[in-house]
Amino acid sequence: MSDADKTDEENRADAERARKLFAGACDFVAGATTPEVFPPATLPEIAFVGRSNAGKSSLINALTGRTALARVSHTPGRTRQINFFNLGARVMLVDLPGYGYAKASKTMTDEWNRLITTYLRGRPSLRRVVLLVDSRRGIMASDEEVLGLLDQAAVSTLVTLTKIDELKPSELAAITADTAAKAAKHTAAYPEIFVTTSREKRGLEPLKVNLLLLAEA
Repeated sequence: MSDADKTDEENRADAERARKLFAGACDFVAGATTPEVFPPATLPEIAFVGRSNAGKSSLINALTGRTALARVSHTPGRTRQINFFNLGARVMLVDLPGYGYAKASKTMTDEWNRLITTYLRGRPSLRRVVLLVDSRRGIMASDEEVLGLLDQAAVSTLVTLTKIDELKPSELAAITADTAAKAAKHTAAYPEIFVTTSREKRGLEPLKVNLLLLAEA
C-alpha cells in the first residue's frame, strides 16, 4: 500500500509508531576504521552518507532527539570512522564519514573512500541509504559518484536536502526540483526528495515514518 492509499488514521498511526521508535533507546555500538571491526550484521541497517559538513551527525541527533549521540565536528573532514548506533534493538543507524573534503590529504581521502565503498557494496544488512545533500549547493560531482555506486550496489537511496532553513521558499522549490530531476536518473534513488533542517527540527517526521516502515518490513 502506498502512502497515498492510506487513510488519515493509518498515517497518524505510522507517525506515532515512528515517534516512539526514534524517542526510544539509541546506543552507540562501535566505531570502525576498517571493515574487520564492523559489528555483526544482525539488524537491518540504515546508513547516512554525504559530503563533509552536509549535516549527517546533526540529522541523526535531531531524528533521535539527542544533542550529542552522533558527534558533530565543526571541522569538515574530521570524522574518520563509521559509527554504528542501535535504535531500539530494531534497526542500526550508521553514520558514515563525509566525503569530498578538498583539504584532506589524498592518502586520507583514498582511505576514507575505500572504507565507505567497502561498506556500501558489501554490507549484507544494509537496507537503505540516506544521502544528505546540502541544499545550498545541491547535488555535486562527488554526490553523483556515490549515487552511481549505490545504483551498482542496488541499495535503495533516500536523497535528503539539509539546512533548508538557510534558503528562501523560492530557492528551496528550485533546488528541490533540480535535485529530483538529477536523482531520477539513478535507478536506486527513491522517487521522493526529503527536505529537512536539523536546527529547526522541520521535515523530520516524514523521514522518520519512511525509516520506521523499513524497520518493520
